[in-house]
Amino acid sequence: MMKWIWRSLLAVVLLIVVVAIAGLAYREVVQSRAEAQLAITSPNGIDDALYVPIRGSEQWITIRGRDKSNPVVLIVHGGPGFANAPFVNAMLPYEQSYTLVQWDQPGAAKTFRRAGNTIPADLTIADVVDDGIAVAELVKERLHADKIVLLGWSWGSMVGIEMARKRPDLFAAYVGTGQLVSLAANEAMAYANVLATARQRGVTQAIKELEAIGPPPYDSYGELATERKWAGDFAGGNESVVALLALAMVGPRYSIADVVSYVRGLLASQDHFMGPTLDGPIFHFDLGATATELEVPIVFIQGTDDNVTPAALARDYFDRLTAPQKAYVPIEGGGHAAIVDNAGAFLAALNEHVRPLIR
Repeated sequence: MMKWIWRSLLAVVLLIVVVAIAGLAYREVVQSRAEAQLAITSPNGIDDALYVPIRGSEQWITIRGRDKSNPVVLIVHGGPGFANAPFVNAMLPYEQSYTLVQWDQPGAAKTFRRAGNTIPADLTIADVVDDGIAVAELVKERLHADKIVLLGWSWGSMVGIEMARKRPDLFAAYVGTGQLVSLAANEAMAYANVLATARQRGVTQAIKELEAIGPPPYDSYGELATERKWAGDFAGGNESVVALLALAMVGPRYSIADVVSYVRGLLASQDHFMGPTLDGPIFHFDLGATATELEVPIVFIQGTDDNVTPAALARDYFDRLTAPQKAYVPIEGGGHAAIVDNAGAFLAALNEHVRPLIR
């Protein structure tokens, strides 16, 4: 009997080893293909990836573009903690016309890893805003740019609005996508939208799970994760957390240790800013009450089917904003990840509405 048990255990171990080896081999093939796509060979191209000193800590940035004389776009990623490394290949269409700067915020990805996989206990939203401003100053000087374009996505759109409000002299324009206004208001509308979609499509499991948690406010991340899981599943593309982490696992220039830090940073950042009972600082932040005047031109490029930061709330906030110039561009059928899932339409909107603002 014992002999049979040991043979069974050995078979299981061997199966795990074979699957692991096959998975690593597949990962290497996918990474190699993705890396080949990333090659920049143009004479005036730029492909930098480095840690830079930002207000007392080292933070990770990448700078990529086919011509470094192109306008500079600093992208402030979502989350908190959702760094954009998994989307590096999806951003390739933008690199023909713009120089893209990606920044891993405190608590995210490689910046989180550099900090020993920790987040400062006293880190505030205002700190992230000030770090973003320091990144913008550094990039502006490094690339000899007069002004740069600031693009905020989801959580990054909240940070970005505050950056533009505090230092309008740095930016030629602010672009918001998946524009976050008030997380409390967003979640209430998103829940209603996702439940309506589940009923319309007749997805019994989604209806059951969503009705079980009920509408927000919630007091645990598990309930919020249930609503967001179905929002991502219904949207498809790159909106689900599973899809994002799968991309991170096979992403070029990313080690297994980087992936581990990515996941750990994401969880730590969510807990830090949302709080274990969803009473963290992000739930008390409302741009509609505090930021209704900007001194830079603003352009919102918003997916019409966004069920994470609903377009109706973004549009209402846009209408109440005052700025030197304004444009609201809907991406029909686009979701929260329109910047990567609808790159053609998004890039066209940038070229039409943002590029003319760059001097």
